[in-house]
Amino acid sequence: MNNLNAKSTIEAGKAILGVEFGSTRIKAVLIDQDNNPIAQGSHEWENQLVDGLWTYSIEAIWSGLQDSYADLRANVKKAYGVEIQSLAAIGFSAMMHGYMAFNDKEEILAPFRTWRNTNTAQAAAELSELFNFNIPLRWSISHLYQAVLNKEEHVKDIKFQTTLAGYIHWQLTGEKVLGIGDASGMIPIDSTTNDYSSAMVEKFDKLIDSKGGFGWKLLDIFPKVVLAGEYAGKLTEKGAKLLDPSGHLKAGIPLCPPEGDAGTGMVATNSVRQRTGNVSAGTSSFSMIVLEKALSQPYEVIDMVTTPSGSPVAMVHCNNCTSDLNAWVNLFKEYQQLLGVPVDMGEIFGKLYNHALQGDADCGGLIAYNYFSGEPVTGFAEGRPLFVRSANDKFNLANFMRANLYASVGVLKIGNDILFKKEHVKVDRITGHGGLFKTKGVGQKILAAAINSPISVMATAGEGGAWGIALLASYLVNNGKHLSLADFLDENVFAGNTGVEIPPTPEDVAGFEAYIEQYKAGLAIEEAAVKFKK
Repeated sequence: MNNLNAKSTIEAGKAILGVEFGSTRIKAVLIDQDNNPIAQGSHEWENQLVDGLWTYSIEAIWSGLQDSYADLRANVKKAYGVEIQSLAAIGFSAMMHGYMAFNDKEEILAPFRTWRNTNTAQAAAELSELFNFNIPLRWSISHLYQAVLNKEEHVKDIKFQTTLAGYIHWQLTGEKVLGIGDASGMIPIDSTTNDYSSAMVEKFDKLIDSKGGFGWKLLDIFPKVVLAGEYAGKLTEKGAKLLDPSGHLKAGIPLCPPEGDAGTGMVATNSVRQRTGNVSAGTSSFSMIVLEKALSQPYEVIDMVTTPSGSPVAMVHCNNCTSDLNAWVNLFKEYQQLLGVPVDMGEIFGKLYNHALQGDADCGGLIAYNYFSGEPVTGFAEGRPLFVRSANDKFNLANFMRANLYASVGVLKIGNDILFKKEHVKVDRITGHGGLFKTKGVGQKILAAAINSPISVMATAGEGGAWGIALLASYLVNNGKHLSLADFLDENVFAGNTGVEIPPTPEDVAGFEAYIEQYKAGLAIEEAAVKFKK
């Protein structure tokens, strides 16, 4: 779409807005009627460790949203010379899971506890046994039950509990709803009813009653589950001012169901159909494989969630991915600055990543652990970044970088080996997206070796989850033919584009297998480091 058409689309109020709250950036994307991005805005932010728990303040949430939208407005005015006054639809997505509980005055009762926290081990273990279903540490039900076990005073005052996306949506629309993909990270979903599992809800309510009760039942405080394509409310006058304090944006705009970043990643990579999957690799990493049938048994390292339209998905979620890798690259940046050489971070990443491909397939024996925080898949409540080698290993730059790239998806491999080797799950296409794939071809090649599967990357994958939630908003208002979400994406967004695919090589697969065996054997070193350095 040329600038003139984009301008008329915005002026006519036919553009669609998607906003996603990521771990380090709040990104806003404006798309046209053909689902193409026409403007962006962003705001950088970081979580804080407060009283031993990872959190973002309520003030940071709203100032970040407003700054991201203001940046979008400024970019629209600069590019097209117009002001955003109305939109065809809006969608919000965010990091999934965590804990946000509110009283009857809409006041948050405890600081927002993000997905990154691993303080819920007792609750997750007890609930997993009660439900005979893997309940991860980061799920909202784990946080709620842990607060009960901890005898936290605020639990009796809870009137509403939701996720970050659900909170934003609620404040802007007044609607206490949640997209089914995000809802599947609160408590398990029954895919036959597309709602919370009634059996598990009943078990939880009985469990709470046995502890004295708090005057509420779970469905009293959880948001209503809604599917992709369903109307989820409209922007209120209060919501319009919250989003755009300048006052230009008008109320009344319809909103799609708020979703989690896992669901928007599936949409942005056209991975909502059975036998497709995607891997998101950035600050954290996760794989999502849409299943044809249920797994034979529950697994502690595999989460069962859903697509935004309710199909069952096997998810392997890893708390750590590129943070340690980025820290090492920044060390090389400091060295370059020390030499007085101008720094171009894109060039540094590109040269180091590509040089890693010159290393030995097994990294010459070098091992890295990228555990900035705990890593539930391998059983760690806390983490310590480590680099490990012996005197006889092949210690050179290529092997060093390759070992750290392997580490970024090593835990992901451990989880996916269960799906592909034990459960014999079949996939036709896996698509990668996120920061790991910015350097062309390298992240793809590493991931292909890790899970022994061809990996595709689309040119549009860089648009990320903000584009994904904008597409879900588009699905709400532009699905006149009543297509399924998978068909809508195939016919109206991707039109046969499956991206550029890189297959694994036998040598790389064998090398990664050798690496991961050493990696698993060396977890005792990581355990010792956690105990040693407090």
